[in-house]
Amino acid sequence: MVQTFALIGLIGFLAFSGGAALAQTPPTPTELSAYRGLHASAAQDSVDDIRRLTQAGADPNARDSNGRTPLHVAAFQGHAAAIKALIAAGANPSLLDNQLYDAVTIAAVRDDLPTLQALLAAGASAKLVTSVYDGTALIAAAHLGHDGIVRELIRAGAPIDHINNLGWTALIEAVILGDGGLRHVETVRALVDAGANPAIPDRNGMTPLQHAETRGYETIATILRRAGAR
Repeated sequence: MVQTFALIGLIGFLAFSGGAALAQTPPTPTELSAYRGLHASAAQDSVDDIRRLTQAGADPNARDSNGRTPLHVAAFQGHAAAIKALIAAGANPSLLDNQLYDAVTIAAVRDDLPTLQALLAAGASAKLVTSVYDGTALIAAAHLGHDGIVRELIRAGAPIDHINNLGWTALIEAVILGDGGLRHVETVRALVDAGANPAIPDRNGMTPLQHAETRGYETIATILRRAGAR
């Protein structure tokens, strides 16, 4: 019973706060206006300045006070051209900011498909473990019901059944932190179609199907049953 109440409390907090979205810290307007060098070029999507500065020896992996590299800034701003230029100039797409997010997870949480595609095309990985929850970009996107992002990350080889330090997979998060609406339905469908294991339970032994049935998410429950869930 204590575990059940603790789980309900945690779900409520994460659902209210936005979970992964809350933990991310984009640059403030004040920070954006104060940036100089590559951070400013990334914020302004200035490819010419990125090339000029890096050719002159500027560090493409320099950090601001929140640990954001120019690539993080470009991802937060949705600047695909800057992303391509930065990675071509040596920016490391696997670096994490102070909240332990990489550029891919930032784009996933923003539901920014063009930016995500630019990152992946330039060599960024969909497989990193990120955030204080030891999750992945896929788990963050599934939580938020970003179904198009989920499909793109799956195509990029994201670990489908990764379990974070809450004991949840992407499939579980799509159910227990979702609203049962169309985008979460499509998220569950994408995960199941890609081979996500519906039998993996949470730490209390509840499966995604049991969570869906408890919440009255019948369409999601039907998808899970068709995938062999019990």
